Amino acid sequence: MQESFWQARWSEGRIGFHEPAANPLLTRFLPQLTLTPADHVFVPLCGKSFDLDWLLSQGLRVTGIEFNQAAVEEVFDRLSLPPQITETGALTRYQAGDLTLYCGDVFALTANDLGPVTAIYDRAALVALPPETRPLYAAHLIKITQSAPQLLIGFDYDQTLTDGPPFSTPQDEISQHYADRYAITELLSQPITGPLGARTQGMEQAWLLTPT
Repeated sequence: MQESFWQARWSEGRIGFHEPAANPLLTRFLPQLTLTPADHVFVPLCGKSFDLDWLLSQGLRVTGIEFNQAAVEEVFDRLSLPPQITETGALTRYQAGDLTLYCGDVFALTANDLGPVTAIYDRAALVALPPETRPLYAAHLIKITQSAPQLLIGFDYDQTLTDGPPFSTPQDEISQHYADRYAITELLSQPITGPLGARTQGMEQAWLLTPT
């Protein structure tokens, strides 16, 4: 699954993953990350999520990365933040106030681009990637953030019953990717709802990943 897949989803309006408000698991469990104002949160594959707005409203500095240029621009328009736009390698950087969004491939993002990261919020990245890409993504994320703590949202369902994304990322897979660097704590497990819940039964899970 490559950029062309996601660009097609955006251009065709097939963005059921986009939620109309901040994700309730984020607003409920962000305190588990024990952040303070001006801490830096990284949101991979952020889309045009309202999670970005909510994190900013908590006094945090927020950096995200997203393939789709229109989605990135919509976030700044929505927030009435005219961005400074610069090219950095293969990425385009949009920045205004405490918000920085990179447009491009997450694998092109470097630790120097990000700077020190206090925490990661991954709601739509790991679950968006096919099985063969997830180990590469997890290793890259660990590298560019120096194993920053994570609030990770995942799903556990029978993948044979419906295609992803979002893909099933059960506990054993999360452990496979992250247990060498993190203590993994389940914060919540609840039945899947929304568009995915209409296609299959299973559990939506929130995980706290604490560096060891």
